Parts: sequence; structure tokens; C-alpha cells
Amino acid sequence: MSQQVSINKDNIVDFIQGLFERRGDDWYMGEPVTMAQHMLQSAYFAEKAGADDELVVSALLHDIGHYTSEFPEDCLQNGVDNDHENAGADFLAPYFSARVIDPIRMHVATKRYLCATNPSYYKVLSDASKQSLEVQGGPMDEAEVAEFEQEPNYKDAVRVRHWDEAGKDPELNVPSLDHYVPKIRQLVEQHSRESS
Repeated sequence: MSQQVSINKDNIVDFIQGLFERRGDDWYMGEPVTMAQHMLQSAYFAEKAGADDELVVSALLHDIGHYTSEFPEDCLQNGVDNDHENAGADFLAPYFSARVIDPIRMHVATKRYLCATNPSYYKVLSDASKQSLEVQGGPMDEAEVAEFEQEPNYKDAVRVRHWDEAGKDPELNVPSLDHYVPKIRQLVEQHSRESS
């Protein structure tokens, strides 16, 4: 019988690395890339855009909820919302600032927001992303848009969402997770100091 690992601020980075090692080659919801390729490419585009470390790490970890939820990997294709954005944000919240966590929690809502406020955005979505959009509630209505824009970090969430959409190229070579580990460690340590 395997023993449940207790996650804390001292081992969260090692645990994240372990998730990438164990689950990084998982299929990414109908896209032509693996989960690890997608998340690493999202972080790469964030870094290329000159984003600060909080947003780079947010882009890197935005889909970690696919690893931490109990839903099968093809649930979205079968019409079941796996709520991975909340699963990931809840899992990471004890270790990172709101600026890292909010875009993770909001990245599905941000797709719905952008489809409602920018008609051309829908055209850049992959077929798999369009399919999951329907399961996730479709474009926001006016009231939802107004509520979304009250979120303090919604503009950061929009930036992360664009990098998320860009990270789906099976031919793109990007830095490995090791490149980002120092940033992750620094942000965990910073959050721990500020929370104590």
C-alpha cells in the first residue's frame, strides 16, 4: 500500500517536479502536445513576453489541476467539466501569492470572458478548446463579464490565457522544467515569509 505524502512548503517544489515526471507525458485533452509540453510552452511564451516571475510560474502551473483531480483525462470530450482550474488553484494556494493563483483559478473563466468580449478570440481557439468551452458554460453573458472585470487580477489572467492558447505546438522546443525550478522555489519562499 502506498503512503500518502504530506505536502508542505518544504517539499511542494519537489512534488511539482514529481508530477511533471510522472504525468507530463499524459495526453492533453485532444491537443497535439502532452501536458508537460503545453505547460512548458505556456511558460516560455510568458517569459518571451517579458512577464515577471509570478506570471511565468502561473502560466507554467495553470493546468496542474489536471494532475490533481480525480476525473478521467477524456472527461471534457465526454461532456463532463473536470473543474481543473479550481483543483489546481486550491492545491497551490498555500504556497503562492494571489497573483500566481488567480490566473490559474480564472483561466477557464478567462476563455469564456474573451469569447464574449473579443469575437476574433474564438477563431484562435483549437477545436478541442472550442469543444471544452461548451462544456465550461460558453461565452459569458453581460453580467458575468461585469463581475469578471471586478477581479483584481483579471488583466493578468487574460495575459496567462493568451500564453495558454499559444502553448500547443508539437514542434516547438522550449526550456525544461529545471529552467523554472529556481523561480518556483523563490516564489514559495517569498510567500512563506510574507504569510508568516
